[in-house]
Amino acid sequence: MKKVLVIEDNENNMELITFILEANNYETIRAETGQQGIDMAINDRPAFILLDIQLPDLMGTDVLKIIRKNNACDKIPIIAITSYAMAGDREKLLNAGCDGYIEKPIDPMIVMDQIENVIHSRSHL
Repeated sequence: MKKVLVIEDNENNMELITFILEANNYETIRAETGQQGIDMAINDRPAFILLDIQLPDLMGTDVLKIIRKNNACDKIPIIAITSYAMAGDREKLLNAGCDGYIEKPIDPMIVMDQIENVIHSRSHL
């Protein structure tokens, strides 16, 4: 079973995302702050990371940069899950190093397809 790190500070979003992942045979590990997420990414080396951009301690973009600078984690696919939906935000996050971008509120009916499309396209690089 593939392990997924979910970095999300909103309890309701965390419950929904982890429920969907676990229903699709992924093991989830949870971080509620950016620093917890960084530590867990380095120590647990998940198959991929779902990263909220607005976190209580660090901006998700800073978490992304720190994880990408770590040689042990720099190839882990990272998908931003965010309510940042302004024009250009998607491109900014992809240019910053995210492999994918999913807008909140997530659609439970299509979110796994969105995630798997990113993971599949990333594995072909």
